Amino acid sequence: LKQVQAKTDSSAKKPKMPDNPNEPRPFDAVLGDLSRPPVNAAVLGGLAGVKHRLASTSDEVRIAALYEAIKYDQAGLDLVVEIVKTETGAVQCAAWNLLGNKIGKTAKQLPQYLQTFTFDVITVNDRGEEISHIPSSASYFPEDLGDGIILEMVWIPGGTFLMGLQETEKERYNSESPLHQVTIQPFFMGKYPVTQAQWKAVAALPQINISLNPNPFDKWANLPVDGVSWDDAMEFCARLAKKTGKIYRLPSEAEWEYACRAGTTTPFHFGETITRDLANYYKEYTGQITEVGSFPPNTFGLYDMHGNVWEWCADLWDENYRSALPDGTVWEPGGKTRYRMLRGGSCKSVPRGCRSAYRYGAAEYAVANFSNFNLSIGFRVVCSSAWTP
Repeated sequence: LKQVQAKTDSSAKKPKMPDNPNEPRPFDAVLGDLSRPPVNAAVLGGLAGVKHRLASTSDEVRIAALYEAIKYDQAGLDLVVEIVKTETGAVQCAAWNLLGNKIGKTAKQLPQYLQTFTFDVITVNDRGEEISHIPSSASYFPEDLGDGIILEMVWIPGGTFLMGLQETEKERYNSESPLHQVTIQPFFMGKYPVTQAQWKAVAALPQINISLNPNPFDKWANLPVDGVSWDDAMEFCARLAKKTGKIYRLPSEAEWEYACRAGTTTPFHFGETITRDLANYYKEYTGQITEVGSFPPNTFGLYDMHGNVWEWCADLWDENYRSALPDGTVWEPGGKTRYRMLRGGSCKSVPRGCRSAYRYGAAEYAVANFSNFNLSIGFRVVCSSAWTP
């Protein structure tokens, strides 16, 4: 009888296995007092282990822990939300990316921790006549550059789109084909091209690789920078990243086109054409750049994607998309050495050169009036997570 009773007591004390395989088991060990566990180390003790790694002094370890946290349903997501509310720098940026990737309740929570702005999305027909005018909004975070200078970074949700053009489409160049599918991860992108005021603030920061002239432009704070080389733009990103602890960089060519199109398939995000009320391009204005935000934005809330100033991308130039990457990352090998991508056209471009699909390759050191082609070259920055699953 005693043996039977002992067995009964033993079975009664046997712990119940959790229904969720990601939940900790009662006999799991909790991670010890290591201050910097390996990035890919197993997280013992379920959420307790995740919380321990989130307390690490290493951003890399903490970002990896965020991606473990989301495996624990709402309790894990609450940890990610808390990071968005309380952290700064690369860790916060990674948490934003995670929340933006989720669906349902969590995706709706994201604007609570970002600021929101409103605007109207305009669509026109092939004669330039307005056919829709829809109120919309977008989320962003403000990057304080000091002295009241703010860089507004707009949330761009991830997605899949068709990049380039069909070979049968009119006004197409061979470099814009073949049409191919690309999947883009979420990121933040500058609401406007970098302005002269923003340039001055960042150019005054300590040098990373090359020197920058903090006062090379006209004294108009809200005009976009004009006549910037690719090397200059890269140095700007490096200094901004160093100051903020976030990953700032130039967009890939695929990210730029995805952000410009904002879900559209027409030549311009406005529709079939552009007019003087929609963009700053050749013949409609004086060939001079205009202040950022002077024309309506696209559905993502990005301004001046067509015309005004060309925008550098990170990719090397290639003559077509036959070697294009399906994940939207920067394309480097095999391109024409020292030639990089420009997108969007400028105030000196005809409408055909301002289309969402139009591509132009220029030397990394190209500035205004390069090679007898009167370019107005600027750029806008993107911010992305430091770690992806």
